[in-house]
Amino acid sequence: MGKRWQFWLGLLVSLFFMWLVLRKMELPRVWAELRTAQYLWIIPGVLVYFCGVWARTWRWHYLLRPLRPVPLPRLFPVVCIGYMGNNILPARAGELIRGYVLKRREHISFSASFATIIIERVFDGLVMLLFVFVALPFTPLPSVLRIIVIVSSLLFGGALLVFFVIAASPERARAVYDFIGRRFLPEALLKRTQALFDRFLTGLHSLRSVRNVLMIFATSVIIWLAETVKYWFVMHAFTFTVPFYVLMLMNGVVNLATTVPSSPGYVGTFDWPGIVILNSFGVAKEVATAYTLVLHAALWFPITALGAFYMMRQHFSLRELGSAQRSEVAEAAG
Repeated sequence: MGKRWQFWLGLLVSLFFMWLVLRKMELPRVWAELRTAQYLWIIPGVLVYFCGVWARTWRWHYLLRPLRPVPLPRLFPVVCIGYMGNNILPARAGELIRGYVLKRREHISFSASFATIIIERVFDGLVMLLFVFVALPFTPLPSVLRIIVIVSSLLFGGALLVFFVIAASPERARAVYDFIGRRFLPEALLKRTQALFDRFLTGLHSLRSVRNVLMIFATSVIIWLAETVKYWFVMHAFTFTVPFYVLMLMNGVVNLATTVPSSPGYVGTFDWPGIVILNSFGVAKEVATAYTLVLHAALWFPITALGAFYMMRQHFSLRELGSAQRSEVAEAAG
C-alpha cells in the first residue's frame, strides 16, 4: 500500500509539472527544434558526464575507506546500478540499492554504507545550493523555485550540522540515543536498533576530519561542474547561447527540484524548472523545452543503460533490486 501511494503521488506531481511545461506551448516549433538539433554534441557531453561518474565513485571509495577499502573498478558498477535504480524506480530507491549491492558484493554493513550515501547526498545538495547562490544575483527566481531553494537550504544545512555533531562526539550521540530509546522502545527492538545506530555512526567516520570534509566537498564540486559541462555541450546542439553560470544555476535548481516526489526518471520536476530558468534569460520557451527534453534524455539514458548492463553481468535481477529496501529491515534485525 505504501509503495502504491508513493507511485500515485509521484505520478500526479509529474503530471502537474508536465502540464506547466506544455501549456501555451507551440509544439510544432518544439518539434522543429528537435529535428534540426546537432546531436553529435551529445557525445562529448556524455564522455564528460562519465568522468563525473568516475569522480562520484572515487568520492564514495574515499567515504568507505574507514569501513573497508573497495577498489574503484569494483565500485564503479555498483554506482552505475544505483543510479539506474534512481532512474527507473520511485522514491530514489537506487540509493538503497547501492547499499544492498555493496553488502552483497563486498560484505559491508548496509547501515554503515547507507550513512556514507546520505553524506554524499548532503554534500551534493550543498553544492547545488552553491551553484544557485553564485548565479542568483543575476536573475530572480519564481516563487515556487525560491521556496524549493529555501527549504533545501534548511534541510541540507541542518542535516550536515547534525551529522557533524554526531561524528564529532559519537559517544555522546550514542548516550542520547540510548536515553531516548529506553523510554520509547521495547527492550528487544532497542537492542536491534542500537546495533544499527552503531554501524550508522561508523559510516559517519569521514566527517571527523577537516581534511576529509574538504576533500569530499571539493570532489562534489568537481562532480557537478562536470555535469554542468555536459549541459554546456548539449547547448551547442541548439540555437541559443547563455553564460556558463546560467547552466550552473539551471543544474542547481533542477537537481534540487528533483528531490520533490515524482514519477521514476524525475519527469516534470527536472523539465519545468530548467525551462523556466532558460526562459528567464531570454531563451524562447520552445527552444528551452527542446533543449531540456534532450538534455534530460542524455542524462537519463547512458547511465541507465550502463547500470542495466552491470546489473545483468553481475547476475542481479530487477525484481531483486526493486525489493532492496527490505534489506534495511534485515540489517536492523542483525
